[in-house]
Amino acid sequence: MDFSFSPEQDDLRREARVFLEANPSPSDAQLEELGWKGMLASDDFTFLDAGVLFEELGRVLYEGTFVEDEVGDDPLRLGAAYALVAVGIGGKATELAIAYASDREQFGKKIGTYQAISHSIVDAYVAVELARSLAYWAAWCVAEGDPQAAVAAAAAKSFATDAAVDACERSIQAHGGIGFTWEHPLHRYYKRALWLQSFGGAGAAHRADVAEALLGTPAAV
Repeated sequence: MDFSFSPEQDDLRREARVFLEANPSPSDAQLEELGWKGMLASDDFTFLDAGVLFEELGRVLYEGTFVEDEVGDDPLRLGAAYALVAVGIGGKATELAIAYASDREQFGKKIGTYQAISHSIVDAYVAVELARSLAYWAAWCVAEGDPQAAVAAAAAKSFATDAAVDACERSIQAHGGIGFTWEHPLHRYYKRALWLQSFGGAGAAHRADVAEALLGTPAAV
């Protein structure tokens, strides 16, 4: 696999982030005006291009059906897409934890200076970055029709959704009491991550699929 983001994909990410931060719930008309709606039915975009948008939509908790409309109901493609959405959720939850720990003070020091907080956030960050690599490997495999696409999608969906749930839990813990309130968005990220984690089977089921593909025999779940 020889993969790096193209300049066009980097531009798409920047433009999408600016737009979605200002419009986290875009209408179908807005998506169509941007040229995103129906992008996978076009010869101008690949699954990898769409994957950039899937991650950015996860960051803003987009509640529409764009992902499902683009991908369809194929479990492999949907698993790869949801892995990228989970990466967006995990990345945003980790960013919220970093920002809070860098600002909040207890006992005269930023709480990020305490190992109980900093090490937990770093663990979340590392897991999300590993999940990002797996998720884009899966997206690349789907885009290229690679024989490893099924294994990549199962591995990515399993790891990325688990990482997103863990990042949300660690971020809530870093925030303390405010992280549990309805006013703070973390509970919404957490619920979305849990839904993605359970969709199509828990992580253990997907890891069993990966084990079967690698070892040639069904693995116990």
